[in-house]
Amino acid sequence: MQNLSNKSKWIIGLVLSVFIIGGYFVGKYNNMVTMKNSINVQWSQVENQMQRRFDLVPQLVDSIKQVLKQEGNEDVYVKLAEARSAYSGASSIDNKVAAAEEYNSALSRLLAITENYPQLKANENIKDLQASVEGTENRLAVERGRYNETVGAYNAYILRFPNNLFANVFGFNNFETFKSVEGSENAPNINNLFNN
Repeated sequence: MQNLSNKSKWIIGLVLSVFIIGGYFVGKYNNMVTMKNSINVQWSQVENQMQRRFDLVPQLVDSIKQVLKQEGNEDVYVKLAEARSAYSGASSIDNKVAAAEEYNSALSRLLAITENYPQLKANENIKDLQASVEGTENRLAVERGRYNETVGAYNAYILRFPNNLFANVFGFNNFETFKSVEGSENAPNINNLFNN
């Protein structure tokens, strides 16, 4: 037993090497699964806040319509409805991110309308709803930031060598992050918001 042949030593070394290399592969795979799951968990937090927003904004729109009693802002209302439908119909996180960015743009236009009308600013119901929407927007911004951080760490991990080899073999793909909507660096022009 003490005198192992060279052939036996070679076989034992080969088996140990297979276990070590296999363990390395399993570890890489498990890290990717864990990170991808973290993205899904963080995405659910974003969706919770999006749902709160989707529940509040129609109430705000209805209140604004009642106070203004005019149809000149229909474009903004339609954009909100279209973006919400796109979000609901999106089949992937990336598509939902794009739809959410469109919703952000339309919502910022709606909030700009409320700033232009003194009768909207004075209405208590609208003020309360707007405060709720703003609070939700703050929570949503935090959750989107956390989502972006989680996605950034995952995307960097699967792009590094040799992780990129495992990611390609096992189908781990990049996720999209939230980005600013094009033109969001400029304040909306109130005069262009109305179609009278």
